[in-house]
Order: sequence, then structure tokens, then C-alpha cells
Amino acid sequence: MDGMTSGLVRRRDRWNLPVTGRAPAAAEPEQVLGAAAASEPAARTHAVLVCVRLTAVTPGSRLLDFLHAEPCAVQAWWIAADIDAVVLLSSPSRTALHRAVGDLRLRGGAEVVAVHGILRPLDLAGASTTAAGG
Repeated sequence: MDGMTSGLVRRRDRWNLPVTGRAPAAAEPEQVLGAAAASEPAARTHAVLVCVRLTAVTPGSRLLDFLHAEPCAVQAWWIAADIDAVVLLSSPSRTALHRAVGDLRLRGGAEVVAVHGILRPLDLAGASTTAAGG
């Protein structure tokens, strides 16, 4: 195998690892972020989606071990794209989220992270008629 092929094999091996997560797969935003996030600004829970690309030599198990130990990690998915994983982080403290994102690089083996802050859920309950164009 040449260097390019072995890199692809290493990345493909990551996708075969089990998906981690502490929240139910079809969780409502209030279940993931906490009901207080929608109702009380004083008790607001901050959440971010982080797109993660691991270094070429980092095994996926290193990211999994980090996420299992990270208290801000709520849910994570392996992704078949230019990134390796998407991680949902949530905390009442922005400082804790900032630290968790930094630790993704230091302890989780991430080469590239792209952080996307979650502002509020979209209301899709009445969207069925407008989505069909009528």
C-alpha cells in the first residue's frame, strides 16, 4: 500500500468504531440542552456543534476516550466527509465550552475544529404545509 491508501484505511477504520453519546438519538432540543435553556435566560445552557478532523496518526479510540471523560460532551457522530466527527458540547458556562474545545485538540487528537454555536431550535411543527410549497 502506498502512503495515500494507508491513510484512507486508517480513516475508514475510525468509522467502524461504535457511536458514543449520552443523549437519546432522537432527543428534543429541550432534552439535550435542558428545559431551562428555552425558558429562563438566567439559567441558560450554552451549546455548540464542533466539527472535528483528527490528525492522520490519531486513532478514533483516542477521541472516544476523551469524549467519555469530557463532562461537556452530550452526543457525537462519526461523519463520512472531510471531517471525522461532529460533537455536541453543552454547558451552563461558556468558559467550560471554550476549555472543552481546546481540549479536543490537546487531548482528543483533533487537527482541525470548527465550532458552531447553537442559538435556538427551529420550530418545525408548522413547517409541513409551507415546505410543500402550499
